[in-house]
Amino acid sequence: MNEKAQDNAGRKTLLQAKGIVKVFGSGAGEVKPLKGIDVQLYSGELTLLMGPSGSGKTTLLSILGCILSPTEGHLEVAGNSTEGLDAEGLANLRRRHVGFVFQGYNLFPTMTASENVMLALDVRAKPVVDPPTHALNALAAVGLAHRAKAFPAKLSGGEKQRVALARALAGAPSVILADEPTAALDAENGRAVMALLSEVAKDPNRAVLAVTHDHRTLPYADRIIRIEDGRIHSDERPKKDGSPPTYASHAGEGGHESHAHAGPASHASHSEPAKANRTTTSEKALGGRYRIRRHA
Repeated sequence: MNEKAQDNAGRKTLLQAKGIVKVFGSGAGEVKPLKGIDVQLYSGELTLLMGPSGSGKTTLLSILGCILSPTEGHLEVAGNSTEGLDAEGLANLRRRHVGFVFQGYNLFPTMTASENVMLALDVRAKPVVDPPTHALNALAAVGLAHRAKAFPAKLSGGEKQRVALARALAGAPSVILADEPTAALDAENGRAVMALLSEVAKDPNRAVLAVTHDHRTLPYADRIIRIEDGRIHSDERPKKDGSPPTYASHAGEGGHESHAHAGPASHASHSEPAKANRTTTSEKALGGRYRIRRHA
């Protein structure tokens, strides 16, 4: 068994994308942000997707989240292929299996925190019993049960993002996709949100992918995928003991070797988690209170 197979031993493949190409426009105006992407997301781990502006991160996230269809390639989410699905079919798959966390929170200002979470339950394909209790449990999972009746205007930036995470968890989706979840937050709240995402990712029935430019997020990652010019540049697993990360080479795709960028992840791992333990909301806030589980 090779090193990559050992890393994924015992994990479920909850999302699989093969040969993903996306083309916008045609002729002289054609733009090709994705040029053949292969990526898998596994249960029980937090994956970071990093890359410069214009590298294709947002387009890839939209395809993985069933918002866009690829021009070429194959995508499966929780064992369900998107091939041949129209917009309604993609929306149905998204409602059943994908939860989103947005950079701008996207909370409805006239609804309380609890109501924002219940709204997500309303659009899930599978109804839940007692939505108010389910929403309160989701908020408790992110340490905000006491703010259930608060409106977004009365919440801090960190609290808004935690409500957004609770909303993403509602209905127990197979995959959580987070778009720059710490970009609008200060250092303390950013660490708190990443600690929660890291804890959420430990669920053996869930995979979490976060798109980010924020190098403060590196210590929380189980895996780091870097994308450049529409191709996977590297796929690395930082060692929790500070030793060099494990890499899956993608040199054949983009002409790059995958041993770049080892330094920041291993260096940061000595300092940032220690700070995270001092935040008001840590990994214990989720693990010790409530974990949303998928109903049989």
